[in-house]
Amino acid sequence: MRTQLLAAAAAALIALAPFAASADDNEPAHQAWSWNGVFGKYDPAQLKRGFQVYHDVCSNCHSLKLLAYRNLGGDNGIGFSDDEVKKIAAEKQIPDEPNDEGKVVPRPARPSDRFVSPFENDNAARASNGGALPPDLSLITKAREGGPDYVFAILTGFMFDKDGNPTAPAGVTVTPGKYYNKAFPGNNIGMPPPIAEATLVTYADGTKNSVDQEARDIVAFLNWAAEPEMNVRHNLGIKVLILAGLLTILAYLVKRKVWADVH
Repeated sequence: MRTQLLAAAAAALIALAPFAASADDNEPAHQAWSWNGVFGKYDPAQLKRGFQVYHDVCSNCHSLKLLAYRNLGGDNGIGFSDDEVKKIAAEKQIPDEPNDEGKVVPRPARPSDRFVSPFENDNAARASNGGALPPDLSLITKAREGGPDYVFAILTGFMFDKDGNPTAPAGVTVTPGKYYNKAFPGNNIGMPPPIAEATLVTYADGTKNSVDQEARDIVAFLNWAAEPEMNVRHNLGIKVLILAGLLTILAYLVKRKVWADVH
């Protein structure tokens, strides 16, 4: 009986092995992010580069509805001055309050305004993207399992032929209107490759660009967008840990003093 049970258990493990392997294959590779860990923090230069990628590339299809332009500055911002924030906001036009004649006239966005969406409404977004609704990116690194690792895997999961055109592995069929992406469930994704060697942005700070560099920078910016207060929280956490350590030492010394004469 014991031999039969062991044989059955071994058979079950062998049967489950392919499923475990496929689950591991779908899990995005862990990346080293500057903000990971107790002492982790955002790199302001990287966040600015990531904003440039969003501004030049991602904002053509994806919104950031939970973010206001003023969030780019200030203590939890990414290093832009007040004047720079005003300039960035003023690039966009939003509907103003009706004037004396009842007409709605567009005006330049202000720092207090939220990021202007690329489409007027969801139906317009679907119509411009083959029926698919591009997700809002405000919380994308929190909304997807795997977080920033998953977003990075998607951005770098496309394949290209020698001419730089999107392609798929030999023998793999891609649904018409879709693109092959090794990190996306089912490998068929409606989003065309947003990052490619032929369309890399030229960084304002002179950083040498690549698909990997651009993907890391935009993921850093999107993680900041979802968690802009993280640097402050980590700094506070370190201070709390130091204070707790000092109080523990003080309590131990007081205990020894109080009980010194007790045998």
